Amino acid sequence: MFFGPSTDLRPAAFKQELDKTNGVVIDCRTPGECAGGTWPNAKCIDWLGGEMQREVGSLDPNESYFLYCRSGNRSAQAARFLKSNGFDKVYNVGALDSIIHEAQNA
Repeated sequence: MFFGPSTDLRPAAFKQELDKTNGVVIDCRTPGECAGGTWPNAKCIDWLGGEMQREVGSLDPNESYFLYCRSGNRSAQAARFLKSNGFDKVYNVGALDSIIHEAQNA
């Protein structure tokens, strides 16, 4: 059975950590997907379009980053990429639907 990509933080823990750190939320989906709605104030950086690789130099490695996408797969890849580039506080929080659903039920 396929359970999807692993996440670093479950939705409730994501919200708590985001509130605590005032970190940056990154939507790793395509611009078309982002146009359909994002987490409030999320920065859209298209993983498939290579934007993360182009923008990594403009990101503050001391900041906390919370990454999501449609299923958690692209955000997991982007999180690994950031970690391999010296970012310590990077969290794959999985799928946008999951974190929105959790927020509505909190």
